[in-house]
Amino acid sequence: MPGGRLTQQDRRRIAVGLADGLSYTEIAKGLDRPVSTVTREVMRNGGPHDYRADQAHRATQRRARRSTPQRAPQAPAPSVDSARVRDFADRFTELLVATGIPRMMAAVLACLYTSEDGSLTAAELVRVLKVSPASVSKAVVYLEGQELIRRERDARERRDRYVIDEDVWFRAMLASARMNAALAEAAQEGAEILDAAQEGAEILDAATATSAAARLSDMGRFLDRVGQDLVRSAEHWREVFVQERRSRE
Repeated sequence: MPGGRLTQQDRRRIAVGLADGLSYTEIAKGLDRPVSTVTREVMRNGGPHDYRADQAHRATQRRARRSTPQRAPQAPAPSVDSARVRDFADRFTELLVATGIPRMMAAVLACLYTSEDGSLTAAELVRVLKVSPASVSKAVVYLEGQELIRRERDARERRDRYVIDEDVWFRAMLASARMNAALAEAAQEGAEILDAAQEGAEILDAATATSAAARLSDMGRFLDRVGQDLVRSAEHWREVFVQERRSRE
């Protein structure tokens, strides 16, 4: 179904489509899926040149097992030096704001990072930040969309917890790569439209159309290459850090 999870057969069809040089839009249409689903699947599993259907399916199964809620964590204990922690959280919030993250979202992210186990409920965030539940709700929706936090169901307390885990920045880098891929595809489509319009003399003069098409084509190529490099780098360093964590255990 269009809204359901991708099956192994779906992933094999994606791999065939990539090998045939189809765009994400064409692959998604063949699967009757949103383009964003296909883009996210490919960029999360090696990118368009290294996507392998069976590997992607196994990786998805492993991620699903890791995300199974464990024993509900206890509320974080008060910090020994809460004033210093609060001061750091404020400064960290300002740094996040400077990167372009909205202030309320930055405050929630800083609060989670400085909590004892990187996990808080919405009620705990409201209490610590002294803001309204609506503000927290809006912030966590934004952060989930950016894959900077994830949501876990606390079965015992019957409420959600918002978590920062060891893969948070890996997922964030993949989200950035997916956006690069979407922009690259849109730019390339625009270049093709302008080229076709020039040939048909439908819009603009020839020189302007050629310049605009070249500009969009260059943008698409640049973002595509950067996105691919970003995925490879994120995967490399994630593996390095995983090995380091295992060696310390």
